[in-house]
Formats: sequence, structure tokens, C-alpha cells
Amino acid sequence: MTSMATKFSPLCFTVFSSLLLILLATTSYSAQAIKAAHGFSSIKEATVHDIQLAFKQNQLSSRKLVELYLKQISRLNPVLKGVLEVNPDALYQADKADHERKFKAHGSLSPLHGIPILLKDNIATKDKLNTTAGSYALLGSVVPRDAGVVTKLRKAGAIILGKATLSEWAHYRFNAAHDGWNARKGRGKSPYTMGDPCGSSSGSAISVAANMAAVSLGTETDGSILCPSSNNLVVGIKPTVGLTSRAGVIPISQRQDSVGLSFARGDLLRGMSKTSFILSLARRAGIHVLWSSSMRPICRTVADAVYVLDAIVGIDHYDNATVETSRYIPKGGYAQFLKTNGLRTKRVGIVRNLCIFGNDAVIAQIFEQHLKTLRKQGTILVDNLEITNIGEICSNEDIALAAEFKIYINAYLKELVVSPVRSLADLIAFNKKNSKLERLDYGQDLFIKAEKTNGIGNAEKAALVNLAKLTREGFVKLMTKNKLDALVTTGSSVSSILAIGGFPGVIVPAGYDSDGVPFGLSFGGLKGSEPKLIEIAYGFEQATEIRKPPKFKF
Repeated sequence: MTSMATKFSPLCFTVFSSLLLILLATTSYSAQAIKAAHGFSSIKEATVHDIQLAFKQNQLSSRKLVELYLKQISRLNPVLKGVLEVNPDALYQADKADHERKFKAHGSLSPLHGIPILLKDNIATKDKLNTTAGSYALLGSVVPRDAGVVTKLRKAGAIILGKATLSEWAHYRFNAAHDGWNARKGRGKSPYTMGDPCGSSSGSAISVAANMAAVSLGTETDGSILCPSSNNLVVGIKPTVGLTSRAGVIPISQRQDSVGLSFARGDLLRGMSKTSFILSLARRAGIHVLWSSSMRPICRTVADAVYVLDAIVGIDHYDNATVETSRYIPKGGYAQFLKTNGLRTKRVGIVRNLCIFGNDAVIAQIFEQHLKTLRKQGTILVDNLEITNIGEICSNEDIALAAEFKIYINAYLKELVVSPVRSLADLIAFNKKNSKLERLDYGQDLFIKAEKTNGIGNAEKAALVNLAKLTREGFVKLMTKNKLDALVTTGSSVSSILAIGGFPGVIVPAGYDSDGVPFGLSFGGLKGSEPKLIEIAYGFEQATEIRKPPKFKF
């Protein structure tokens, strides 16, 4: 993962995507969100609420909206490479939504009805789109059914606009730090830096940040929503593992995978050029960098992210974990927790060795300013806390994930209706045979390491026991002993702690480092704490309104 870790950090940040929603949030006033010259000719900073209002007032149709996003994709995607492929049926779905809107009462429709959404290319769709994890090995394969979250999105009336790019195989093919790269499209670029977008849900964040889609879904196993959201200055939500279905998502680990969202905040039509602060820190520290995927949403605001979250949570009998986790879903949904005074009386902890600044005094100064804002809004801060044995997470996580990946990817490949590959061994062989096409010079060391495993043996069992102990005696003890509602950190440095326990996290734009590279603040909590995290994130977003639009110079 491109974490904000330095040589002073004990964490080894391994980023894997679990199903996460990445919703990119805008900051402009809704009255200016949809800008029209001759009718509606362009969209800037439009939130889901803005778009629905335009639908209601007959100022915009879903067809026109899709056409505007397709035009934006055509203009920007050749450089940013955030979109892998466009759905040839997108305009048909838009026409269908427009027809339904004419004959149904407006209040009876979902907030996502008629809204175009991009899906990370590890989320299965049973349509004309491919599901390949960015690899040529799965090009032309046929999935048995829509992923569970896609079924829910279609039911809500959302338009599947296309597939977003990602770090190939959710960054679980090789260790090399090529975040946002996949064989089918090349390497995506952050619209802010024209450099590292972070991964593995890179395209999901890029596309919403650059206004190439209203909403996008990403996935996370460890950091793959939080880090791209930080690098692209958007809001990201990583739900409790099992709150959103992972069925039909190309897996890494059912223990850690989760679907989530991210939203951009600001005018999304421009960009700058700098190298990634987060990745440079990680490399400087010699930190092990990995990515992978599991679902999360990506949209324009915390509110938009919550609308998507409401649409995709719930029981899916193809994913047994959703049955147990459904008890966390509040009656009335999550939108009720969008409160401007959400920070009041919340207890938020600070673990200083997770707040990574490197040698950048600007980040440190901004973080302290945000702490003052939290206090001013009524938050009770509990400072200088510690989590014991953080440094043991990485090695144990790596051992467990290698064995789990082989088990789950083999099961996924065998279930495909049509596929040129049916096992991890087949994937390794395909890459060797197509070494130039798949850039085998980048390696496939993680594939090879996983293939050498033989189920959950003694080493894997010991690692899983250690991870459970680290969670119980670390994060859980810290949260319960101090009666915390959330933990606040800079960037995605908390991702591994949240990942190994299946805990939720939300990241909100926080500012820019001394080189102009974006970063966010992450708020993490115990399982099922989404309502409190939403209140905190929304309150912070409304109190700060940090995000500024990228300024494209190409």
C-alpha cells in the first residue's frame, strides 16, 4: 500500500482491497453543481442530490447525463486512464430510467435511480462488460451472475456506466510499487499530481475525482479504498467486513475483503503534477507495498457515499457473512446520521505513531489545526494513546493472505461459466506465456508465493491466532478501555489495523502537503460503528470543506 509510513513507523502496510465504496465528494454549492450553457452541456461538482433535483425539475435526463460523462471520459481518460471500458448498454439503461421516471412518483424512486456508476474491474457484471481484474488472462471470460452489490444497484435503478481501472489483481500479483497499473490499460494517474494515484481502487478514485462518473465502487482488503481516496482528495468509506456482499468479486481474502465507496469534494475537472507523497514515504522507509481489492463505493460527498452504502448493504445468500453482519444495519438506514453537529460529544482517540508526517511540517501543522477544529465542534480528544505490537501485523497478515488467496481465487475461477484459466497455476502459466503483454518484468512473486501454499496449515493457523490476538489486545482494547467512538489518523496509515479485524473506516479530505499532494484524515471504529463514523466524517467535512478541484494542464 502507499501508506504514509516512515522509518519511524512500526507498521508494515500491506494494502489489499476489500469491497469498498469510494464516493468522491464535491464542495461547491449545489445551485452551481450542474452548469448549463445551452441546456445542460457540462457537469461540475454535481452531487447525487443535485442530479436528482435536476431530474425532478425536468432540467436534466439520465440520457443527457450519461452523454456528458461519456464526453468527459473521451476527453480525459486517454491521459488519466481511470476507466477501463464503457458499457455499450449505458444509454439504453439511461432511456429506461427516464421512462420509469415519467410514470413513477418521484418519492418512490431510490436516490441512485438514473445515476451513472463505475465499478472496479474486479466486480462481476453479467452483461456486455468484461470482469478481468485488469488482466488479459480473464478477457472474454463469462461470470455466472452479477456480483451481489451490482444486483442491489440495478434494483435501485443505477446505471452501470462501465468498469474502472485498478492495480492488476488488486495489487496481489507482485510486490513492485506500480500502483494503478494493469496490463489492459497501463498506469492510471491522479488528476492532482499526474503521478501515483495509489491503489488498488485507483481508477474508481481517479474517475470520480476527474468527474468521469457520478459514483464509483471500489474494493479493499487492506488500504485499497483509504489510500486512493487520500491521494485523490476524496471521501472513502470502508464498511465493516460482511456489511456489503463480496459475492461475485474477484477475491483475495473473505476474512478481510469488503466493498466500499469514495466521493470527491470539489470541482473535478482539473489537475496538477507532483509525485505521490505517500508512496515516496513508504519507499523511503523501505516499507513493503501491496494492493488488492474488495468492494467500496466512490462518489462526490459523504452524503453521496451514504446513499450508495444504503443501497448496497444487506443480506446476500451468496455471501453468508452478510447474514450475521446485517444486525449492524440501523433501522431507517445510514442517511439519518448525516448531521452537521455530528462531532459533538464524540470521543476520538489519537495514536501519534500512526499520524505520519515524515519531514513535512505542513502536514503536521494541518493535522494540529484539524484537531483544534474537532475540539471547537465539541469533540472530546483523547491524545497520546498507544497500540501495542503494531509491528507484528505485517508478517502475520502476509502469511494468512497468501494461503487464503490461493483458496479463494481457485474457487472463483472454477465457478466461471467460460474462462481460459481455471486456477492460480493457470494464471502463472498465462503470464509466463504472455510475458510482454502482462509485463512479467514487474514480476508475479505474490502469485508464486501463494501457489506454494497448501491450504490453512500450522503456519497459517498460528498467523491467524496471532492476528486475532493483536486485534483483541490492540485496537479493541484501546477503543473499549478509553470508551472511544473513533480513532483519527493521517492518510491510510491505520488501514492494516482495521483490515485484520474487519473494522470500518472513513477518510475525508484534509489538505495538501508541502508539494501540493493531497492527503486525508481517516476515522476508524469497531465493527458496526458506521453510524458514528458517518456522523464524525460528515461533521468534519461540513466544518472544513477542504477539497479543491484538480487543475488539468494537458
